[in-house]
Amino acid sequence: MAWNLYQLCFLILFISLNRRSVLSWRIQNSTDDQCPPQPHPLGMCKARLAAYGYPCEEYQVTTEDGYILSLKRIPHGLSNADNSTEDRTPVLLFHGLMVDGFCWVLSTPKQSLGFILADAGFDVWIANCRGTKSSRKHTSLTPEDPAFWDFSWDELAAYDLPAVLQFVYNQTGGKKVHYVGHSLGTLIILAAFSEHKLIDIVRSAVLLCPIAYLHRTKSRLILLAARIFLAETIHMLGFHEFNPVGRVAQEVLGQVCTDPEVDCYDLFAAVAGPDCCLNTSTTCIFLQHGPQSTSVKNMIHMSQLVRKAGVRRYDYGNEKENMKHYNQPEPPLYNLSSIPTHVPLFLTHGGQDFLGDVPDTRHLLRTLVREHDSDDIEVLYMPDYAHGDFVMGYNAPQLIYKPIVEFFERH
Repeated sequence: MAWNLYQLCFLILFISLNRRSVLSWRIQNSTDDQCPPQPHPLGMCKARLAAYGYPCEEYQVTTEDGYILSLKRIPHGLSNADNSTEDRTPVLLFHGLMVDGFCWVLSTPKQSLGFILADAGFDVWIANCRGTKSSRKHTSLTPEDPAFWDFSWDELAAYDLPAVLQFVYNQTGGKKVHYVGHSLGTLIILAAFSEHKLIDIVRSAVLLCPIAYLHRTKSRLILLAARIFLAETIHMLGFHEFNPVGRVAQEVLGQVCTDPEVDCYDLFAAVAGPDCCLNTSTTCIFLQHGPQSTSVKNMIHMSQLVRKAGVRRYDYGNEKENMKHYNQPEPPLYNLSSIPTHVPLFLTHGGQDFLGDVPDTRHLLRTLVREHDSDDIEVLYMPDYAHGDFVMGYNAPQLIYKPIVEFFERH
C-alpha cells in the first residue's frame, strides 16, 4: 500500500496520542459502577457450566499449522442425562470476532443457546479460535512471537474450522455435525463451503448475523477506521496482537472517537448497531469476562472487506506479494455462488445490525437463495435486532433458538 501525506500525518498523530484516551475515560466512567471487573480464575467449564450443574469436557485440538485450540463439550443437558451420547446429534458452536466460546453460555440455562441445545438432546461442542484466552498455545510459537499473530480469517477458515469440525466428527463416531456460527463464525463456514470443503461432515448450518459482504456497513466507526487504513497503521507501528481492551485499542478509539460523526458513548451501538433486547446482568457478564484478542492482520482483512466489494482472501498490498502467495496480482475471490445447493441453511439477520447490515445481507441472500434448494434454506428476519441480540437477547430463546432447534430436528 502506498502512503500519501495524509496517512503519514495520521501516523505521526497516532504515535503522539496520550494513553488516557477517550475510550478509557468512557469505559471507566460508564461501566465501573454497574459492572465492576471480576476476572474469574476458572475457565468456562467451572465458571459457567458446573455452576449450573451441567457436565463439561475439555479437549485440545491442534491445527495443521500448529495452533492448539480449546474445545469444550456439553455431552448432555440436565433433563436427559440418562440418554447415551450415541443417540445425540453433535452441534458445533463457533463464535464471532473478538469474543470466544463463552458467549454461548453467558446467561442462564433458559437463556443461552449452549444450554438450550444440550437440554434439547444435542451433543454440544463449543469452539475457541486461535488468539482467544484459552487458545493461545502453539507447537513452536508463543503469543510474544510476531509470527503467532500472522493470521487472518483466511486461516480460521482453512485451519481452525476444519480441525475442530473433524475432531468432533471423529469423536462422535463419524456423525455429521450441525453448525452454528455468529458473525465471523458465519464468514469462515461460507468461505469453506464456497471451496466445497467440509460439505461431507456438516449436516446443516445456522448463520446468525451472516457476515460476508461489508461494503455497505452502517457503522460510521468501522467505515472511518477502514477508510483511514487504521489497522494498517497499527501494523506498521509494529503491533501484531489486537486486544480490544488493551492500550493500542484505547489509543485507536481515542483518535477515531474525536470524529463528530462517530458516537462512542455507546460502543456496542457504534460498532454493531443499537441492540433492542439486552439486559444489564448479561451485558455485565460479557464485559467482566472480557472481549478477546485477535490479530492486527485479521483486522486489516476485515477492513479490506469494508473498502472493497466482494469477499476475497487477504490482500498483501502489492502485486509482488500477492503473486508470491496466490500466483496472481489480486487476491482470489471466495465464490459464494458456488456453495452446494443441497446443504441445509438457516440464516437470521436483524434490521438494526450495523455489521450484518440489511443491504449487504440481502446481497448475500440473493447469492445463496437464487440457486439453493428451496426445502433446504430458511431465512428469519428480525427488524428490531442488532448484532448482539442474537447471542445475548433476553427474548432470543423464543424468537431465535426455538426455530433453530426445530430446524435441526427437521434436518
